[in-house]
Amino acid sequence: MSAEANGSAVSENRRNLRDAVPVKVNRVFDSCSDRDCISNVPVVLDSGELPSNIQLVKCKCVRVQDVCMRIEPVPFNRGFYNIDLTFTFRVELLAYTCACETPCILEGTLYTSKSSILYGSESNTQTFYSNGMRTGTTDACCDVVNLPTCNVQVVPPLALETKIGTICRPTAPGQTEQFPPTVRTVIMTLGLFSVIELTRPVTLLLPTYDYTIPTKECTADTAETPCAVFDKMRFPTEEFAPAALSDSGSSSCCGCQSCGMDISGS
Repeated sequence: MSAEANGSAVSENRRNLRDAVPVKVNRVFDSCSDRDCISNVPVVLDSGELPSNIQLVKCKCVRVQDVCMRIEPVPFNRGFYNIDLTFTFRVELLAYTCACETPCILEGTLYTSKSSILYGSESNTQTFYSNGMRTGTTDACCDVVNLPTCNVQVVPPLALETKIGTICRPTAPGQTEQFPPTVRTVIMTLGLFSVIELTRPVTLLLPTYDYTIPTKECTADTAETPCAVFDKMRFPTEEFAPAALSDSGSSSCCGCQSCGMDISGS
């Protein structure tokens, strides 16, 4: 863009600028991204122990079902908080009695945890909203406790390894029945990408511009036939010409060798 055109755009923006207004937003005070290799985590099968006739297991689907978060101030580091995360994964497994036979579906749950320390600033205020929400509470000594809000973003985890193994059998207090000391189950290794953020509600002063109306019309051409609509679609050439490794811009495979952390399933 030429200097004259750039100056014209700046002048146009200044003409459209109306005023500065206060806006309530959740400001991100600190954040981090992680690549976790969660290795050798036992699956708690819904059916209990893995049947003895199952000789091979494969992962069909794995997803993050829930993330429990606990935030605590870090001693002697004002404004910093320790974030304790517990991930719950749901997994569907293909269980084979023989490699060439039709598998049966098994479902189970995995649990793992991790911790991070982030800066979340400090606040000694309580905020009450008309919809019943509020931030900040008081403890037994009437001190205001106003913790930041944590949010965790994840993508679907990768099943890096699925195998059959044994773990120690859990026993309930006072249990007298005699069972084998180990139980047969599925052991998995997962790869997880995540982003953790600490936010607080703040009021920012932002410039505002004139209101705008969308120029796109909310209409659909129903006169055209389905084939006519199909003829207007772009041909997906890239789907018939997969990119080679040298064209993808990456020279190495993203595997467990580059994972920054191993998380125990205990």
